[in-house]
Parts: sequence; structure tokens; C-alpha cells
Amino acid sequence: MCLHPRLFALLAATAVLPAYAAPEKYVIDPDHTYPSLEMPHMGLSVWRGKFNRSSGEIQLDLAAKKGSVRVETEADSIDFGMDAMHEHAVKEDWLNAAKFPKLIYRGELQFSGDKPTSVKGELSLRGIAKPLTLEIKSFACMEHPYFKKPVCGADAVGQLDRADWGMSQYSDNGMGKITIRIQVEAFKDALPEVPK
Repeated sequence: MCLHPRLFALLAATAVLPAYAAPEKYVIDPDHTYPSLEMPHMGLSVWRGKFNRSSGEIQLDLAAKKGSVRVETEADSIDFGMDAMHEHAVKEDWLNAAKFPKLIYRGELQFSGDKPTSVKGELSLRGIAKPLTLEIKSFACMEHPYFKKPVCGADAVGQLDRADWGMSQYSDNGMGKITIRIQVEAFKDALPEVPK
């Protein structure tokens, strides 16, 4: 059989292209993933809180330097360590958890060298989707010493103004600025079974 010269050239060029593996799925470990926030309180102090219930998935292809992130957080799991603050935070003028029970962050990993250094994404909050970029402060993958399966972890941080998501009460003069942090750990393919 004789190949056409152009077809032969195409096949030859394809043969030397790098063979990238398909993206690998990592399932977020809810016991080691706690999105948190910090914000000014009347210019006197900094309030800090965390969300106690999150889930999600990461698609990761280190060879191709590509990946995506999706984190879903239950709005009513916000915890400031103060019951009165929680009750205020889930009401209509803030998170409005009854109508919008989940915050959803999704984005694409941005690489510098061999590691992801940021996520260019979008936060859906109170039914409003706005851009939000997170800087990845640390990233590492390893075999989990206990479960003996691949696990990756990261710490990411970003800034937003809550007024952009409709929470405009007391947001004047920079009081609406919030620092978002997401500490995350995720296992390849599926969460491990924890012995009972």
C-alpha cells in the first residue's frame, strides 16, 4: 500500500507530538476543605468565619498544564463562632440561604512552570455570577500516608466586594471588602473509605 505524500507527512508529524494523558479526576475531601472569609467589622476588628460543608471536583492534567475546579459550599453552614452572627449572615440581606442554598465557585487552573498558581474563575452567590480570581499560595500532590492513594492539596486566596453580589448594607468606604480563602484536599478518583 502506498500512502499519499501529504498523508504520510501528517502521520509523521502526529507521531512526534507529545502524548498528554487525559485529565485525572480528584474528588474534594469535605473533611479537609473549609472555605473561609475575613472582613472588617466597623473598622474596629476583623471578623473571620468558615463554611463547614463543601464538596466538589478537580480535573487535573499536570503534563498538559491544564485543569479545572468546581467547589460547592452550603450557605447555611457559615460559622463565625457566634450564633447571632450566623443568624444574621443567612438572612435575605446577606447570603439569603433559604433562596440560594449554595455558593458555587468554578474556574480554570492557570500554570506557571509545573504547578498551578491561580484559578481564573467565577463565583455564583445569591443567584449572581461574577468573576473571581484566586491566587494559589501552595500546591502539592503525594500518596496519602494513611489511605495509600494519590491526594493533592492547595491553599488559595482572593478578594471581593460583597456589594457586587447584592450585599450592599454597610459596604461603604471599603467595609464590603472580603478576603476569601479556600484550603482544599482532594483524592484521585474517589474519596477513600474510612474504617468504622
